[in-house]
Order: sequence, then structure tokens, then C-alpha cells
Amino acid sequence: MRIALAQINPTVGDFPGNSTRIAERAREAEKRGAQVAIFPELSLTGYPPRDLVEKASFVERSESELERLASATAGLNIAVICGYVARSQAETGKRALNCAAILDGGKVVFRQTKMLLPNYDVFDEARYFRPAEKVEMCSLRGRPVALTICEDAWNDRRYWKQRLYKRDPVEELFTAGADMMICINASPFNTGKREIRRGIYRALARGYKKPVVYVNQVGGNDQLVFDGSSFAMNGSGELIAAARSFEEDLVVGDLDEGTGDRHEDFADECEAIYQALVLGTRDYIRKCGFSKVLIGLSGGIDSSLTAAIAVEAVGKENVTGVGMPGPYSSEGSVTDAREMASRLGIRFEVVSISGVYGRFAGELAPLFAGRAPDVTEENLQSRLRGVTLMALSNKTGALVLTTGNKSELAVGYCTLYGDMCGGLAVISDVPKTMVYSLSRIANRRHKNAIPESVFTKPPSAELRPDQKDTDSLPEYPVLDRILEAYIEQMQSPRYIAETQKLPLALVHDIVNKVDRNEYKRQQAAPGLKVTTKAFGIGRRVPIAQRFSE
Repeated sequence: MRIALAQINPTVGDFPGNSTRIAERAREAEKRGAQVAIFPELSLTGYPPRDLVEKASFVERSESELERLASATAGLNIAVICGYVARSQAETGKRALNCAAILDGGKVVFRQTKMLLPNYDVFDEARYFRPAEKVEMCSLRGRPVALTICEDAWNDRRYWKQRLYKRDPVEELFTAGADMMICINASPFNTGKREIRRGIYRALARGYKKPVVYVNQVGGNDQLVFDGSSFAMNGSGELIAAARSFEEDLVVGDLDEGTGDRHEDFADECEAIYQALVLGTRDYIRKCGFSKVLIGLSGGIDSSLTAAIAVEAVGKENVTGVGMPGPYSSEGSVTDAREMASRLGIRFEVVSISGVYGRFAGELAPLFAGRAPDVTEENLQSRLRGVTLMALSNKTGALVLTTGNKSELAVGYCTLYGDMCGGLAVISDVPKTMVYSLSRIANRRHKNAIPESVFTKPPSAELRPDQKDTDSLPEYPVLDRILEAYIEQMQSPRYIAETQKLPLALVHDIVNKVDRNEYKRQQAAPGLKVTTKAFGIGRRVPIAQRFSE
């Protein structure tokens, strides 16, 4: 059987656009001799549709668009497998279903409902969908096939030490006589995820000695980035076909011959994270209806990396950097920013905040009488920069990209309504130490656009004389180790201190900073998830609470 892995980038709710993209790729797959074109999970609606599923009109549109897609592909000598939202006919439970459909000869010839609904990290499917009570084998071009949807294939007893679900749809279908498995997916990217997926499906292929096919969505939808990385394996777990990561692709494989297209782009993980950030930034801007962006350029490593990513996402002609020197800004903060902007080929403007800061401080002086200068005056500078960027955004229609990294956001080293102002937090899930590694990648791609002085200068917010980040934080390699252990691995402060041989008081101080600054993070711009646990929809910590580590 010749199959086409049609890895597409759908937009949530764009039924005409998604349907057209599916029909076009199906025609292309037919021309390349494929008998079946396989599209991702919920490819007709886009994933994740979230609360749109609770609108009856959304579900009705999904079902009617599926019928129109069947008609649009009626003249093709190829079967089409795609995902859509269906209406549940059950008297109890949720009113919607996460379904896969087979379209052939102008008709919907088979439907399969997802059984295992993930309800962890960024997933909320149990909130919206009713699970399948049973799974049924389908016949595809005369072959018995196990058609599954994402999580349905992630419960193999041979792979997991402890499974999340009692039932295993894949096991049930292979036991019933399936000759192969096709799984459609909307599996978001994070570090290490691509290799985990291949490990899971390799175990399935070898365990059942049958071919397995994995087709994944690609593109950014809000905080999630989907990498694609679709593939097919033979019954020995060997790759037959593989699609690229982080871009749309169509690959064809022959399951009987064991041959196929190999477009895989299995770059190292740091390179993959960079590609994910570019894709997520591009799609967030494009799908939200923007074309131009603004970035506050401080001459530091974070804003430099953000600018380089933005240039790849929307083009240098659509990026404007704004230098906003204040009373404590170093000379290098403007010269480095200007030099980098010139090398990237982006527009660069300078708006000093020193004058307005002095006037503002003067107006507030009577109210501050008898109180020593403190973080209030520092935050005022940051907020004046936020006001400047938002004024330019309102006037030009450009989206402001914030430049704070995960390490800063974790410990509250950021200012509400100041440097946190903006529409997308591009690197908010990137630890500071990784920022430097990604910036080296950016320099390889942009001919050393980021000056070497940006890499070597001590990180500083420059909000008071001779300020350095290490005045209030440990060195970033130490800080990031603590943060990863606490945020991503949920380890206790004592365990972190003992295993990493760090002072317990230091670990407690960092952990307390993380906990105290939840209120800031829940007011931050949405960020792009690239680690296993990002601040955002996948981390739900209460603000008003008294549990302490």
C-alpha cells in the first residue's frame, strides 16, 4: 500500500482554508501514486480548538465541512484520512467527539472516535470530548487497519513502566486482526519529544510486528508549537518514510516494499528549539492578523536573540528595534543594539526615557517625601519603556514582542506593565543559559549579527548605577539548574540541595521567589512552549495560596 503522510499547518477555526489545504494535498498525493493520504488529528478544525468546541455552531460547521471535503475529493482515486470534531449522539456526557474520518469516493465511509483523552500538561480533552466506548477495525483498500488518534497509541505496556489508562486501543485492534496501524496526531513540541515518539512507535511496530504510521500537525497555535516530524515504520521498527520538522511536508511510502521518501531533519535539540521559536513566532503573528513587530533593543543578549528570531519569522523589513536609554544605561547598550540592528538589516529608532523619567520622578517627589529610593524608581524606568513601545504599537499596528527569558520570569526579575508589555513572549520558556546557546545558532544563521560584546558583558537591567543580575541572583548556570529541577521535575528544595550540592538556604530563596511571583506570570503575554513544563496553559498554580516548600 502506497501512503502519503500529509503534514499540514492548519489554523484553528479556518474551515475553508483547512479544507482547501487538505484537498490540495490529497490531489498532490494522488499524482504521486499514493492510495491513501493521511492528515493530522483535528486537521479540519485546527488543534487545539479549546472552548470553541462548546459552541454548537462550531461542531455543526465541522461536520458540514467534512461533507463538503468528501465531495471536493470525490473525483480522486485516493482515500483521505483526516480529523474533525463530531457531535455526540449519546444521551449523557460531553456533546462533542474527537474523530478520524475516512473519505473515499465522495463519501464518509468510516469514523473512529478517540478513546484515550489526555488531561495533563497542556491537554484538556476530557473537558471537551466524550471518549469512545469501543474501537473498530476499518478496511482500507482491502486491508484491515487500526485507525487511532494520538493518545490512543501512547499506552503500550511494553514502553511505559506505569500506564495512564486501563485500556489499550492499539492492543485491542491488533488482537482483532489489524494488519497495520495509522495514527493521526496533534502532538506539540518540547525538548526530547521527537525521540520519545519514535521510541514509542518503534516499540509498537516491533511488539506487533506490523507497520505503523504516525502523521503529526505542524505549525504554531497560540502557545503551542507542533513540529510535524511524521514518519512510517515497518514491522521491525525501521523507518520507511520521514517528514521534515517544523515545516509542511508531503512524503510517500510503500508499506509493502518498505521504501519511501526520507525528508527528516533531525537537527540537534538546540537547533530544533530555535526552529520551533521561529515557527511559533511566525504563526502567532500571521494567524493573529499582524505583519510587523516591535522589539525593545537594550543591547543585551535576550533582546538580540528575540530580534534574530523575528527576522526569520516575518522578514527584516517587518521588524523595528527601539533603543530606550535611561539615566543608568551604559554607552554600549545603544551602540551594541544599533550595531546588531544594522547587521540584521532592521529599522532602529532611539527614544530616550531620561527626560520623561526626570519629570515623572519630580511630579512624584512630594508623594515620596521621606522615603528612600528603591525598586519603585527602577520599575518606573521599565514602565516608561513599556509605555513607549505600546504607543508605537498603537500608532503603527505592529505587535510588540517581549524579550524576557524563563529564568527571569521564574524569579520575578521582570516588571509588570514594563518589560512584560507586549503581545508575545518569544523566549519566555528559554532559560538564560540556553539563550546564549540559541544566540550562537542565530549568529551562524545571520552572519554574526549579534556582536561578541553582547555575549561577554555581564547581564544587567541597568536600572541603577553599576547594576548586575548577580546582585540579587546566583550565576545563571546555578539558577537554571535549580529552576529546572523545581519547575520541570517538581523536586523538593531539600532534594535539589542534596543532589546538586548547593546550600539549602540558596535553594529555598530561589524556590520562594518562584512561588511569590506567580501573580506576575499569570499577567504575562503568552509564550511559546519548548521545554517539558512552561509557564502558561500547562502549569496551573494558584496565586492566592499558602502552601510553601
